[in-house]
Amino acid sequence: MDQFVLNWIFIGASFALYIGIAIWARAGSTSEFYAAGRGVHPVLNGMATGADWMSAASFISMAGLIAFVGYDNSTFLMGWTGGYVLLALMLAPYLRKFGKFTVPEFIGDRFYSPTARLVAVICLIVASITYVIGQMTGVGVAFGRFLEVDNTTGLLIGAAVVFAYAVFGGMKGVTYTQVAQYVVLITAYTIPAIFISLELTGNPIPGLGLFGNEVASGEPLLAKLDQIVTELGFAEYTTRNSDTLNMVLFTLSLMIGTAGLPHVIMRFFTVPTVADARWSAGWALVFIALLYLTAPAVGAMARLNITNQFWPEGTQGEAVSLETIETSPEYNWMLTWQKTGLLNWEDKNGDGKIQYYNDANADMQARAESSGWTGNELTKFDRDILVLANPEIANLPGWVIGLVAAGGLAAALSTAAGLLLAISSAVSHDLMKGQLTPDMSEANELLSARIAMAVAIAVATYLGLNPPGFAAQTVALAFGIAAASIFPALMMGIFSKRVNNTGAVAGMLVGLIVTVIYIFLHKGWFFIPDTNSYTDAAPLFLGIKSTSFGAVGALLNFATAILVSNATAAPPKEIQELVESVRIPRGAGAAAADH
Repeated sequence: MDQFVLNWIFIGASFALYIGIAIWARAGSTSEFYAAGRGVHPVLNGMATGADWMSAASFISMAGLIAFVGYDNSTFLMGWTGGYVLLALMLAPYLRKFGKFTVPEFIGDRFYSPTARLVAVICLIVASITYVIGQMTGVGVAFGRFLEVDNTTGLLIGAAVVFAYAVFGGMKGVTYTQVAQYVVLITAYTIPAIFISLELTGNPIPGLGLFGNEVASGEPLLAKLDQIVTELGFAEYTTRNSDTLNMVLFTLSLMIGTAGLPHVIMRFFTVPTVADARWSAGWALVFIALLYLTAPAVGAMARLNITNQFWPEGTQGEAVSLETIETSPEYNWMLTWQKTGLLNWEDKNGDGKIQYYNDANADMQARAESSGWTGNELTKFDRDILVLANPEIANLPGWVIGLVAAGGLAAALSTAAGLLLAISSAVSHDLMKGQLTPDMSEANELLSARIAMAVAIAVATYLGLNPPGFAAQTVALAFGIAAASIFPALMMGIFSKRVNNTGAVAGMLVGLIVTVIYIFLHKGWFFIPDTNSYTDAAPLFLGIKSTSFGAVGALLNFATAILVSNATAAPPKEIQELVESVRIPRGAGAAAADH
């Protein structure tokens, strides 16, 4: 059976399962649409949170970023998991005890202000749309390769599938679909990793294999990788090459951005009690750890495999020939990925070989001149393809490749659905019902939620066709925006009785506006190419890159809110008592009565 048919079988079967589940769990009321009727078991909610959380950035992009940069990009691992712990301990139980459906609703009630709720809706929509762009990019990459269509067609197919199950199922349909998607994506991620780890190190546990010896040379795997990449002029894989300030700020932005992401926080509104909110956070961390402990091994082993394929005789021998690439079954993956436009090579010096090395490194010039090389001939290797191409690079069986295709799509679609749900509930519940048309019926509110989601899908698809970076980098920007706007308001709302409505609104606006402007100055206004004034290579302020700026935005938000609150009247007594009641675990087993 050929690979194309296998891919269709795996992807088709998984989609049939998702849409079947969505029909079975179709939302019939607004409570089911927004919070799955608050009846989800903590273990299932943990799995759904894991799928919601592990987006295309985690599944498709993160290992690719680690593979090509090494130790410096372990910030993605530290920031995303650290933020999850922060969310589980500091926010989730209290927000569940408060007993509302959405993040803006909490902010509006706690800061007793429709304006605060409106600002929270704007912050949520800006962060979620930026995040959804990353998912749509991932969907386009995966569909493009596995259905052998171009990127644009792939993206449009993906958008249609999300539309089918998110619009009808609401939170109830999405939750149970995400449980299935978690199972698909974790199986798809770990099976190839186990195969590759066994092949390279003889150890079936990738995380342990990473620190074991390579079977072929008998040397430690990481030492061998360091030796190979430095011989080709690249930075050493296991040492830190970036500056400490950006590393710390970037990790911090990812951490507090994670804790401020509305689509993840919403998951904790779906469980019956406060205790269940804590338990589901714990379970989610276990399910997330399975992927995150495997990712560094996947990245390192893929980098070793790729380099060995380009230098089959070792880095001091001859490079791979064009004839081998075009005729050897081992190199079929290069020809298939070349069709997507995400991988390319060019024989610049006409010697019939493809030299892959770092031509920007001055130390490589002497070797290049003496060998007659005229530059790096691997002209394009999009980092987002690494995990998807990994089983093909390692020559694994066809069914594994089909499984990875289904897994990559499950990761992108599960997060896209969660984000679109957060956007649609912000528009219909917080904006329409909460402010513009408070007396709208439940049926109309459900209809407006579905229309809002359809519009959000259209916007996300358009932006997915013109993304501002790799999937994981686009997502990092969304985390920066959430860190600067939503997280401080939630923290002060729960832990400070002194912060009032004026302070909260001022803080959110300052955090959001300053961060978004800083990002646009570096990435282009509204992400339009060539409209930027600065680049991350030469940033505007203290050398801080746009991806690391979220932490600075959050500090400005905290400082503004506290200063303005202290200069204005204290919140009313009943609000101070509300803060007290949310924080103190009186009857913590039973959640506060809904509405």
